[in-house]
Amino acid sequence: MKRSRIFWVVLCLSLLCFSCHSRKDTVDGEVTVDLPEIMERGELVVLTANSSTSYFNYRGEPMGFQYELAQQFARSLGLKLKLKVVNNPSEMVHCLLKGEGDLIAYNLDITNAWKDSLIYCGEENITHQVIVQRRGKDALKDVTQLPGKEIYTTPGKYYDRLMNLNSELGGGITIHKVVADSVSEENLITWVAEGKIDYTVATNEIAKINRTYYPNLDIGLVISFDQRSSWAVRKTSVLLAEAADKWHRENINSSEFKASARRYFELNKRTTHGSILSLKDGKISHYDDLFRKYAKEIGWDWRMLASLVYTESNFDPNVISWAGARGLMQLMPATAHAMGMPVGKESDPEESIKAGVKYIARLQQIFSKVPDKEERNKFVLAAYNAGVGHITDAMALAEKYGRNRYLWDHHVDHYILLKSNEEYYQDPVCKNGYFRGTETYNFVREVVERAEEYKKKIKH
Repeated sequence: MKRSRIFWVVLCLSLLCFSCHSRKDTVDGEVTVDLPEIMERGELVVLTANSSTSYFNYRGEPMGFQYELAQQFARSLGLKLKLKVVNNPSEMVHCLLKGEGDLIAYNLDITNAWKDSLIYCGEENITHQVIVQRRGKDALKDVTQLPGKEIYTTPGKYYDRLMNLNSELGGGITIHKVVADSVSEENLITWVAEGKIDYTVATNEIAKINRTYYPNLDIGLVISFDQRSSWAVRKTSVLLAEAADKWHRENINSSEFKASARRYFELNKRTTHGSILSLKDGKISHYDDLFRKYAKEIGWDWRMLASLVYTESNFDPNVISWAGARGLMQLMPATAHAMGMPVGKESDPEESIKAGVKYIARLQQIFSKVPDKEERNKFVLAAYNAGVGHITDAMALAEKYGRNRYLWDHHVDHYILLKSNEEYYQDPVCKNGYFRGTETYNFVREVVERAEEYKKKIKH
């Protein structure tokens, strides 16, 4: 009898707890979790998507403008940040309404279709489409100059806008819809920068990021109406929305906020290169003796190591990249310290080379299944530049689409280029999302070619 009474007491308490939990979390089927419940939990669950502006993995570390802002917001509330990456805005909204996240940290278009379900909050971002062209006296200043020009674009919103604009102007624009699976929006921007084509289209935000790689771009010609976008929460998360609005108002002029904006939209992403010593004198840099000493530990020709360092830092031990990589070997702080570099020694040439070589040795182990040594070196260089995850993704894509996962040229390098294309970085075999593969593709080629040049001019 006593056991039976205890059982019913426990059951009633359980049902009461469940009932309270249900009332707190849902009302008429709607999730009602707001800031007090989130504070009690101690964790803010943020939804975002892979992109150059929101979130991506770089050299093994999470980065992205929206990701950094979400970190700052969570920190202001004393909360831990838990990031949930989904494929697209519709999926973000679906997950948010199901209670699988608390906040969308992404430039979500402000539309009537979602206004009944969401509260838009935080910074209101204004975007529009622009013509991407090269700087110069011949750069177009007005849309009326577009007839007679050839513009290359990908299918979708850019193509649709160009077709409408062409109609508005009475025709005359030659619009090339590039449907090749190997060409992304960012590939076309690169082609413009390199002079292969004259014009393409992008949002002003994506164009600004790409201009940090290619300063010769002109992105001033607007061709569409403004589109408003911002973060969003469920309509039942009123207090969380108010907190996001308040944080934005108070922090938009803070040094931390400005530093994040500058990192992604203003800082030059490429190291400026120039010769330091003359190859005619048999010297590549002031650090040749260190390259000779430590290259032996990884079985490399020292001139290959010198070429890598030139490409990474231009032999400047004090350089700090836009992403925070430091020193001659441009290691990210977490990687440098994991390789045994003492804190505060990031600019010490020998400490940087020691840690960099130790990291290369680790990469050699990771890619030990690549049978050919010269091929393995290319995989190691690629992973040094991009991080291991993006290279293993490209290998998986190569294998899936019938190429050799252990050959770099025309096999894996083809798929590292495609990692900025949504169709590929959202492929189920990819585990690390979006990546700007053009930089890694060029990095491997430049390091290998320069090493061969060094070998021709310096025989020992």
